[in-house]
Amino acid sequence: VEVIKGKIEEIELPEKVDIIISEPIGFMLVHERMLESYAAARERFLKPGGIMFPTTGSIFLAPITDAALYQEQEDKIVFWNQPDFYGLDMTCVLPRANIEYFTQPVVGYFDPNTIVSSGRTKHTVDFRKVMPEELHDFNIDYAFRVDKTSIMHGIGGWFDIDFQGSDPSKTVVLSTAPDKPGTHWYQCRLMFHEPLAVNKGQVVTGSLHFVVNDKFSYTIHMTAKLQGTTVETESTVNLHDQLYKYLYSDD
Repeated sequence: VEVIKGKIEEIELPEKVDIIISEPIGFMLVHERMLESYAAARERFLKPGGIMFPTTGSIFLAPITDAALYQEQEDKIVFWNQPDFYGLDMTCVLPRANIEYFTQPVVGYFDPNTIVSSGRTKHTVDFRKVMPEELHDFNIDYAFRVDKTSIMHGIGGWFDIDFQGSDPSKTVVLSTAPDKPGTHWYQCRLMFHEPLAVNKGQVVTGSLHFVVNDKFSYTIHMTAKLQGTTVETESTVNLHDQLYKYLYSDD
């Protein structure tokens, strides 16, 4: 075994390789932006017909209801609504606090029963083909038919990664879904500051627009609209500013 130390974008190898094995995955698949280096390694070093492990990654989205989590974020904001906190007027911080707490992605396990639709949106990235610049700005559109009347507080997200060798029938899948065994990637909840009241049978449409930032992560602009109405909401999420909720239960 020969170890070559350096950035994958800068090192040189004496020959092309048959397989590239890496763990370039962050939560929501793309956090930390390591996939760009993984794609760069393929372009520089992989032989034609070579294998990438993992081979593909898929982001899954579903609408969620979570009154306790929403109230927890709201309660944090209330602290700043104090005009006389030991002589200090804290209310000037309220607008910033509103932004701060609801732009945080919540990383941790969540109960599959909080999902309010049987529908799932899937966005697949093929690591054998994707170019680094394609990961800088991308959009995921969704449409969910609601299964139960509830308050839609946000979008739940997770990912699968596939390992595809020379025999497609023997593909191995690692899933981080809420109904699968836990992993250190957990799941992720993206919250709307203004949630939507949804009735059973209604369709919610919207999108998540991912744009890279200089925090080795993404800024996500989310939209949601009740189809056939003017009722809509939107939020921005800073994927690098995580709130971790994996050390304890919401129960």
